[in-house]
Amino acid sequence: MNIPPITSIDSALKIYYNHSELGNKEIIGLFGRRSTATISRLKKRVKREMDTREIPSYGANKVNTIVAYELWGINVKDLEKRMKKIKELNL
Repeated sequence: MNIPPITSIDSALKIYYNHSELGNKEIIGLFGRRSTATISRLKKRVKREMDTREIPSYGANKVNTIVAYELWGINVKDLEKRMKKIKELNL
């Protein structure tokens, strides 16, 4: 699966820590403006994995944030490390 790049480390971390589930708005915030087909494809893969793991969804059109980040290859620990370094360097 082709995963788009995140828009920014800051956005990715804010979305991760502020939302237990991701909808279209959060996915656009994470990856930038994408076609509805791309967003649907990204969510569909996560929904399948959630079903496999028996993780319930509380919103019909939303996906679990932790599972989504894992499947999309977004490493939160790495992003936190990078954000810390950015702050240390005043970038």
